[in-house]
Amino acid sequence: MTEENKVLASVDGMDIHASDVDAYLQSMNPQMAMQFQGEEGKKQVLDELIRQELLLKDALDKKMDEEEEFKKVFQDTKRSLLKSYNFSKTIEGVEVSDDETKAFYEENKQFFKKPESVHAAHILVDDEDKAKEIAQKLDEGADFEELAKEHSSCPSSERGGDLGSFGRGQMVPEFDEKVFSMEDGTVSEPVKTQFGYHIIKRIDSEPETSRAYDEVKSEINMEITRRKQQEKYLEKVSGLEEKYNVVRK
Repeated sequence: MTEENKVLASVDGMDIHASDVDAYLQSMNPQMAMQFQGEEGKKQVLDELIRQELLLKDALDKKMDEEEEFKKVFQDTKRSLLKSYNFSKTIEGVEVSDDETKAFYEENKQFFKKPESVHAAHILVDDEDKAKEIAQKLDEGADFEELAKEHSSCPSSERGGDLGSFGRGQMVPEFDEKVFSMEDGTVSEPVKTQFGYHIIKRIDSEPETSRAYDEVKSEINMEITRRKQQEKYLEKVSGLEEKYNVVRK
């Protein structure tokens, strides 16, 4: 007997195999499934499968499958599954060639760009006079990171004011306009925003660049596949409208 066929439990004669546990884990959200890795996690999954099997046995004993409410739910579920199944069968077999992805890349290069970004730090204070005082200390050679840790009210103060890298439009307008007009390695005069007064240090930057074909090939493949699948789907339902009586009111 293979490991996946190993019987882990039995409920009234119905075996639960190791493969059932694996299938249950695969059906879960990957992040959630991570919580059930290892022997203890799989034991918890097995316990849940046992509970579900007990519910099934109880439902069958009570002949719930013969109840009208169940029959309606079953028919609704069957209709939904058939729609999904037919859709899957309709769009299967779609293939995308390298020539197609390369052509798409060349025709749409404007959409495959990394926007300009800057790496900056700041010191945020509430008072303009305080901001000017700090700016003066910086002009005299004081360390930016130390002053940020000592005076900045922003949580970034713990990192010496470091805000990381960001693109245009991610900061409030006044801050955004200033930092993108600065040169790398320079420090601004106090800049007023709704949050207070910022002294900005532009650490470095990355210009707008085009993403390489190999970097975006899989994205392009997915997009072309989606378009081809949509085309097949619409083509099929268009033909079905001619076959079946459709009345729009």
